[in-house]
Amino acid sequence: MKYTVLGAGAMGLRVGVLLQEAGFDVDFVDTWAPEVETIKKQGGVYASRDGLNRHLVPINISFPEDYNGDPDVYIAFTKQMGLAEMLERSSHFFKDHQYIVSGMNGMGHIEKFDQYFAKDKVIGGTALIGTVLNKPGDVDFIGKAGAGSMHLANQTEQPDETTHQIVADFKKANLNPTLTTNFMGTLLSKIIFNSVVNTLCTMMKIPMGEFIQSPTAEKLSRQLINEAYDVCEREGINLLSTREEEWETVKYVSEVGNPLHYPSMYQDFSKGRPTEVDYINGYIYDLGVKNHYEAKTHDFLRNLVHLAEFAGNFDLASYVESVQNS
Repeated sequence: MKYTVLGAGAMGLRVGVLLQEAGFDVDFVDTWAPEVETIKKQGGVYASRDGLNRHLVPINISFPEDYNGDPDVYIAFTKQMGLAEMLERSSHFFKDHQYIVSGMNGMGHIEKFDQYFAKDKVIGGTALIGTVLNKPGDVDFIGKAGAGSMHLANQTEQPDETTHQIVADFKKANLNPTLTTNFMGTLLSKIIFNSVVNTLCTMMKIPMGEFIQSPTAEKLSRQLINEAYDVCEREGINLLSTREEEWETVKYVSEVGNPLHYPSMYQDFSKGRPTEVDYINGYIYDLGVKNHYEAKTHDFLRNLVHLAEFAGNFDLASYVESVQNS
């Protein structure tokens, strides 16, 4: 099948390049001018693995307005904040027969997909795959070849022939997909993981391996996991794993899978970009409020991240000058 990746950031490039290297026809579409223009000028994207073997991979990339391809499947990997713009600018080439697959962080994207695609063409997913975009046109795959995994689930929870073909293609590309028939449980399982690792590593500015070595890592993780599971139980969402298994996943991925990895939220934070905390910890808190339950730790962390974002972009010199002149 032919694939088009919407969002040529870290994860979009990794999934698309691996599919391309597995022999599939892949295009890339992005709205970020520095990324598109740099890749066009270079004739491709520079890819490395854990900082080594940096090499140029030729890829075909376009702005949405310039793209007229007809893929079988779209793979969406934009930030939640930029998805609406991406879909609107891309809508001229969407067709009824096409599917859309996503392993995006956070929640909020499914409702946007439903505005353009029939529910039986929407496949949600998760991606426990560490990747870093060093700069425009330069991506680093974290972990050994074949590292990481994905879970995929149809929005209708009824896999069809195309779904099974997508899973087979992803397996060929070493993305290690698992197909489930539990849509919300699949999506929320990754959100809970991210609500622990992404947020805490971002606040402390540390990689996952350093986080998990802390004597407080387990206590903080279990507190966040327990609140999130309490919320999901009230909403009637059956998660893929137990609370204990979720903690073991956090521990294993941080300790063994990607110990040197700084999560994507930290990558955004460190570059002064808005984070997706409202779509992760904030989503859990808001879902709890809907069910008359306050996940207070998640709300506290969300507000701490926003405070850190504000502080990081605050113009202290101008503030001091204004106070002195007042």
